[in-house]
Amino acid sequence: MAARQAKARLSNSPDQQPDLRCPEILDVAQLLADIGEIARSGGDSRAALLQHMRSVNKQGRKAIEAMLFEDGSGILCARRISWLQDELIRAISDFALTHVFATPNLSSAERVAVLAVGGYGRGTLAPGSDIDLLFLLPYKQTALGEQCAEFLLYLLWDMGFKVGHATRSVDECIRLSLSDFTIRTAVLDRRLITGNQQLFDEMSRRFDDEVVAGSSAEFIAAKLAERDARHARSGDTRYLVEPNVKEGKGGLRDLNTLFWIAKYHYHADTREELVALGVLSRREGRLFGKADDFLWAVRCHMHFLTGKAEERLSFDLQPEIAERLGYNTHPGLKGVERFMKHYFLIAKDVGDLTGILCAALEEENAKEAPAGLRQWLGNLRQRSRSIPGTLAFQIDSNRITVTSKTVFAEDPVNLIRIFTLAARHELEYHPDALKLIRRSLLLINQDLRDNAEANSLFLDVLTDRNNPELHLRRMSEAGVLGRFIPEFGKIVAMMQFNMYHHFTVDEHLLRSIGVLSRIERGLYQDELPVVASIISTVKDRTALYVALLLHDIAKGRPQDHSVAGAEIARQICPRFGLDERETELVSWLVQEHLTMSMVAQQRDLNDRKTILDFAEKVQSLERLRLLTILTVCDIRAVGPGVWNGWKGQLIRTLYWESEPMLTGGFTQTSRANRVQVARTELAQALADWPEADKQAALDIHYENYFLTTPLEDQVRLAHFIRESASSGFVASVRTDSFRGMTEITVIAPDHPRLLSTIAGGCAAAGANITDAQVFTMSDGRALDIVTVSRQFPQDEDEMRRGDRIVRNIRDLLGGKEAVPTLLARRPVRDLSSFVVRPQVRVDNELSNALTVIEVEGLDRPGLLCDLTGAMSDLNLDIRSAHISTYGEKVVDVFYVTDLLGMKVTGENRIERIERRLMSVLESAEGEASSSSSSNTALAFGMVQP
Repeated sequence: MAARQAKARLSNSPDQQPDLRCPEILDVAQLLADIGEIARSGGDSRAALLQHMRSVNKQGRKAIEAMLFEDGSGILCARRISWLQDELIRAISDFALTHVFATPNLSSAERVAVLAVGGYGRGTLAPGSDIDLLFLLPYKQTALGEQCAEFLLYLLWDMGFKVGHATRSVDECIRLSLSDFTIRTAVLDRRLITGNQQLFDEMSRRFDDEVVAGSSAEFIAAKLAERDARHARSGDTRYLVEPNVKEGKGGLRDLNTLFWIAKYHYHADTREELVALGVLSRREGRLFGKADDFLWAVRCHMHFLTGKAEERLSFDLQPEIAERLGYNTHPGLKGVERFMKHYFLIAKDVGDLTGILCAALEEENAKEAPAGLRQWLGNLRQRSRSIPGTLAFQIDSNRITVTSKTVFAEDPVNLIRIFTLAARHELEYHPDALKLIRRSLLLINQDLRDNAEANSLFLDVLTDRNNPELHLRRMSEAGVLGRFIPEFGKIVAMMQFNMYHHFTVDEHLLRSIGVLSRIERGLYQDELPVVASIISTVKDRTALYVALLLHDIAKGRPQDHSVAGAEIARQICPRFGLDERETELVSWLVQEHLTMSMVAQQRDLNDRKTILDFAEKVQSLERLRLLTILTVCDIRAVGPGVWNGWKGQLIRTLYWESEPMLTGGFTQTSRANRVQVARTELAQALADWPEADKQAALDIHYENYFLTTPLEDQVRLAHFIRESASSGFVASVRTDSFRGMTEITVIAPDHPRLLSTIAGGCAAAGANITDAQVFTMSDGRALDIVTVSRQFPQDEDEMRRGDRIVRNIRDLLGGKEAVPTLLARRPVRDLSSFVVRPQVRVDNELSNALTVIEVEGLDRPGLLCDLTGAMSDLNLDIRSAHISTYGEKVVDVFYVTDLLGMKVTGENRIERIERRLMSVLESAEGEASSSSSSNTALAFGMVQP
């Protein structure tokens, strides 16, 4: 009850320091009495003091954690920890002066002030935060001052604290603050813990007069540049699914930046003062407080849970933090997903507040300019910022802004028109305009959503020829997009709790629009040759952009998001002004947006039935083109490293194989022609080879190799095959730091267990396969290329790991090691936070000649070996395998026959296969097998001669 009352007091006066003195945390009088008794007891008083202080700190933090669970206030928790830390430092300092050095009365030269600076100076600490101290001296260090500081610091270190400290005179503080913005910022957040008040006051006065006065502009510029650099290092997005709560975009450091700017420029220490100055509205002030409290609660729970200063909200922490904060599962959304949605909405609020403060600063700077200069600048702007066709908006320094504060109230369509004009004239947005937009969001009602002009203007933004992603992003950040399209508003800041998607749903949709725009502008001619060549032939450009915007809009609902999204598209498209044919096309694209990716990566593209079934679903060449473009944009927008040349080659192959089915047999590039072109290109790339070697390099591969392998890889592999012509087993390792992958290439005599053996070597090293290509060559050898997730940041370390994988494979093939022995030593990745329902499907309709077995389940080291080993035990012949991974979930598809080369048809046998493979998926360790793997692959095709 007392904790709840304290939180209520804080809510009423958000920045006033509450009275945190609480016997549950620390009885200060009792602590002083206890350490006095320690001093009088004799013996090793320091050891006794250390033991007692450790106990006091442990008990106090345990009480603070309990209070965090009771009242839920993150900011109160941070202040309680700071208060506890203050009292411990005061007690230790008092013990040192009074009992260790027996000098309670200091001379003027020995005056010392112990200051908290940085985050600790603001009176807030997370459980694992550094303790930043400044020992402030009047002149130079004295022997007594040095001894006292050492006693305090060493005791704090021995207690387990990470203490950052500096010892400086007042003059040194002022001099260093003038030259170093990091030091200036730390001193800005200063607070006296113990020691001489006059010395502290002197430094504060001189800091304000000699450092702060007249330097607001340079300080603000430095802090904003520092923020931008920090954002760039983290990917410049606040929608990473494993965000850094402290340093990430929209995190606590961004709020700190606002605090610093407000304190430095406005001399305001509280949000209430910013509201009183008119910088923030009352609503925005409350928003500031909510964001600060929420982020502190998350951070404190993370530190308490992990027992260390963990700042990254990783997948394994998210469910536990969600549970600690009381988030429950709702239909379509897990509790952890609801928690992360709230987190990202808070991060967005932090971004909005930054924009509002920047607008206020810019307006104030304009007012502070000399009158003559103000008039001259005003006249110049007036001549250069008018926008033809509108009186509501104007241009200010290449940014669109409003001509008055009533433009949206007078005509709500202007809330959409401003983005259209900005896109048309390639303008950025003035902070004043964005602030007014955010304060006018209630004007976006059903009447505006049904307004034909507003919808037409929105389509102009969506299909802009230059940079639609930028303007849609600004529209979303301002809150307009989510209110104008309420279905989009439901997925704003929504994360999917899996390891496949790197961004929130709305961020993914906006990035996919950006990819499409760049394709249209010819920026991917070499990297994406098919979509680059067909984009100009697309007739339904508007439908394509609308479909891309809507393809994941139904995420977070109980039903399949593709089906539900198609229904949403049927409702929204007529509102946008699309006719019946266009509406049906958009709906179809949304419903089938995963089909091409699934077929390309999980089906055998050499099986004619696969192509026939896909073509029957697509039905027209225009749909094929649109679906191909949408698929590429979708995959590329998932996150870094998800798209690669292998996936691109698979999608190109599926496109070219399907095209003749949809054009009555006519295709611009037939299969035979494409194989011949690929052979010719490889021959040209090997022009300097002897003719016999060149011909051997061309003849050793079957058709599918040329259709599914990028040319640059063909050239590299040709050299590798040539060098290994006389070897029974040879392997190479290649790292790719940009994609975060390492590639293992193996050439060995082909045999039924080779796939499992190679995968077993990877699993034994704890390596997750993220891509794989397996080819049989005409000389009876197999060419296997597996790509595993990178583990080490340095290439040298990663190469050593790759060499260890190669040794594992060689030892397994040579009989020097057994798979169970290797697997017993493997590192295990913890995926216990994720739940994937295991499924096994045996299908005889997907292929005319082969049985297709599809398994789906939770990834784990050794899974592929267990699956393939079980199939061998079941007397199944694997003709091709397609191993797909979506983060923690695997979808593995095997094309098999019985040992006589026939389909598996008996009901009892099919049931036995399903039961055996299901037991592999459900097994915690997997069944014993003679081969093994870590299974996280994206496309795995075994090519038969």
